Amino acid sequence: MNRLELIQALKDKANLPRQEAHEAVELFFSEMANAFIKGERVEIRGLCTFFVKKYEGYTGRNPKTGEKVQISAKRLPFFKCGKELKERVDSSLKRK
Repeated sequence: MNRLELIQALKDKANLPRQEAHEAVELFFSEMANAFIKGERVEIRGLCTFFVKKYEGYTGRNPKTGEKVQISAKRLPFFKCGKELKERVDSSLKRK
């Protein structure tokens, strides 16, 4: 499912005009991104948790040339699946 499909599903299920569904989805993703920028975690109970991991800089190697390269420090978002989501996905497999 992509962003446009999510907007369409929200529009259909909540009987919202397309513009309002679009604004709701955009607001959701915008607020998640703002939380990541602040270093906060985003928890959606029963579904998942998003959090930011911090990595220190290190010396790596260019796999093509073998040359040493300095990798700068970075922060990356991660996803952790919730227990209820794991169970729903697993039980859907068992039903087939």
